[in-house]
Amino acid sequence: MSSNNVTRDIVAKLWNLCHILRDDGITYNEYVTELTYLLFLKMLAETGREDCLPQEYRWSALDSREGLEQLEFYRQLLLDLGNQKKVADPVILAIFTDAQTRLRKPTNLKSLTDAIDRLDWFSAREEGLGNLYEGLLEKNAAEKKSGAGQYFTPRPLIDCIVRLVQPQAGEVIQDPAAGTGGFLVAADQYVKNQTDDLYTLTQEQGRFQRNEAYRGLELVPDTHRLCLMNLMLHGIESVVMCGDSLSPDGESLGKADVILTNPPFGTKKGGGRPTRSDFSVTAETSNKQLAFVEHIYRALKPGGRAAVVLPDNVLFEDNTGRKLRQQLMDLCDLHTILRLPTGIFYAQGVKTNVLFFTRGKTDRGNTKAVWVYDLRANMISFGKTRLLTVADFAEFEAAFGDDPLGKAPRTDQGEEGRFRCFTREEIAARNDNLDISWLRDTSDDPEDDLTEPEEIAEAIATHLGNALREIEIMMEELTNGADSR
Repeated sequence: MSSNNVTRDIVAKLWNLCHILRDDGITYNEYVTELTYLLFLKMLAETGREDCLPQEYRWSALDSREGLEQLEFYRQLLLDLGNQKKVADPVILAIFTDAQTRLRKPTNLKSLTDAIDRLDWFSAREEGLGNLYEGLLEKNAAEKKSGAGQYFTPRPLIDCIVRLVQPQAGEVIQDPAAGTGGFLVAADQYVKNQTDDLYTLTQEQGRFQRNEAYRGLELVPDTHRLCLMNLMLHGIESVVMCGDSLSPDGESLGKADVILTNPPFGTKKGGGRPTRSDFSVTAETSNKQLAFVEHIYRALKPGGRAAVVLPDNVLFEDNTGRKLRQQLMDLCDLHTILRLPTGIFYAQGVKTNVLFFTRGKTDRGNTKAVWVYDLRANMISFGKTRLLTVADFAEFEAAFGDDPLGKAPRTDQGEEGRFRCFTREEIAARNDNLDISWLRDTSDDPEDDLTEPEEIAEAIATHLGNALREIEIMMEELTNGADSR
C-alpha cells in the first residue's frame, strides 16, 4: 500500500469512530478535539517522547483501565495535564488548558482507546504522524455538518501560495490567524525541502528554524489546540499563542519577513473595534478583514512579502476600505491579485482573492501597477464532487513567474486572456476599486447546481450574512460620519 493510501486508510478509520459517539451527543468538531487528546497521548508513546508527561498520565495508564474507572481517570488526566502546578511543558499545558471530555459513556471511551491501539502505527510513523493528523483536520473541514470547513483554506491553494512566496531558512514567518496551522506547516515543509530536511543548516540555524521561525495567533481555543498538535507532529516547536491579533496580542507578534494568512471574514464580535495602538485607518471599524490587512502591512519588515486570502468587499468597499487600499498601495507594492474561483470554500457564494504584496523601503508610492489574474470567470464549478487540485493553479504560477516579489517578466494577455496589468493611475481613475474583471463570464452559476436542502440553506444563509455585514458597515460609516461633524 502506498504512503498516501496508508494515511487515507488510517484517517478513514479514525473518522469512522465518530459514529460511535453520536449517541453521546458529540458534534464532529468536538470529536476531532476529543480525538486530539487521545491521539496526543498515543503519539507521544509511539515516538518515545512521553518523558514530557507525568509518569502516571501516559498512554498505557489510560489504556489499561476499564469501565467507569477509565472514564473517571481520563477526566482527572485532562484536568491535571492543564494544571501548571503539575506540568511544566508549555505545549502540553496549552493543549490541555481547560480541556474537558464530552464523553459520558465508559464503553465509548474504551471503544476509542481500543480502536486507536489497533491502527497501523508502524506505517503511520514511516510516513509521518503530521500527515496523518493533517488528513484528519481536512476531513473535518470537508464534513458538511461540522461547519468547520466554511473558510478552511484548501491545501492546493496553500501550497501554490507558498511556492510563489518562497519562504527561506532564517526568515520569520507569521500567520496572525493561524487556524489549524496549515500555512505554517506548508512553509516549514517548503524550507525543509530546500535544506535537505534542515541538514544543510548550521546547528544554530536549525535551532532557529525549529523553535523561532514560525509565529502566529489563533483566537478560538479549540482550534488553537488543533494547531499546536499539528505543528508539534510536523516537528515545529515554535509556540503559536491563543489570542486576538486585533488586540495588543497582535503587536507582540513582532515584525516578520513573510506573512501568509487567511483571516476570518465578517465583523468583530459584538461590533467591537480593534484595540491596537498602532492602527490608524481601521481603528474605528469592526470589519475584521480590513483590520487584518492593516496588521499585515504594519507587521512586515521593509522588503517583507505577504500573501493574504480576502473576500471581494475588501477590494471595492468605499470609505474605510478605500483609505485602506490607498495606504496599502502607498506602503507596499501590491503587485498581484488572484481572483479565486467560487466553491473552493465551504460556503457557496463566498468570493475571494489572494493579494500578493511587498513592504516598501519607503512609505510612499510603492505600487506602480497591479497585475490581476482572473481564475474565476468561465471556470468549472468546484465543490465536494470536483475538488481543487495543484494542476488548477499551474497556468497562474507560470504567469506569476519565479520572483517572489512579482518582478519576473510578465505578459499582459489582453481582454481575451486571464492575466492583465493595470497602472496605479488607471486604478486611481476607478476610485481605487480593485475588484477588476474584464472577461465575460458565460459559465453556469455554481449555485444553480445546488440540490441538497442543506446546501441551498447554506447558500441563502451566506448571502443573508453578507448582506447583514454590508448593512452593519454602512451604519458604522454613517455613525462615524455623523460623529465627525
